[in-house]
Amino acid sequence: MVSFVKSKRAKRINISIKAPDRVRVAIPNRVSWLKAIDFANKKQDWINKTIIELSNRIKDYRELSDSEIKNGIIYLKNRIIELAEYHGFNFNKITIRNQKTRWGSCSAKNNISLNIQLVRLPEKLVDYVILHELVHTLVKNHSNKFWKTLDLYIENSKKIDKDLKKYYLI
Repeated sequence: MVSFVKSKRAKRINISIKAPDRVRVAIPNRVSWLKAIDFANKKQDWINKTIIELSNRIKDYRELSDSEIKNGIIYLKNRIIELAEYHGFNFNKITIRNQKTRWGSCSAKNNISLNIQLVRLPEKLVDYVILHELVHTLVKNHSNKFWKTLDLYIENSKKIDKDLKKYYLI
């Protein structure tokens, strides 16, 4: 099922696939419905390929064991403390949760939340997510200033961000 949704936040037409049966097309207010439908039709091969990839990952998915969760929490907490101390960041508190839609987040009060599912990712991507959230303690948005600041701490941050998008939260 494909849902088309007008979005005030969308800067361009965006297709996201969260589950094999959930395809969402976000449409900026200034873009017509017909243009969005045409765009989705042109991207049908990509949509089909992505649905197949996601279906395969879901088929191979298994829950983290209790010990993997316990060790993962220790690892993620230690890693954020290491990176924060090394780079001179300050944050308020850290929470590790099993989230469905985000790898991490940083609140206005500099509370950082990380997804336990990060333990499934390569270390470089884990460090990227942690540094991404730590930079949000300085810059609270995804402006050019944010990306330039992030590049000071991790080279090619936009490329790494694209690499992260190859992984799905289930």
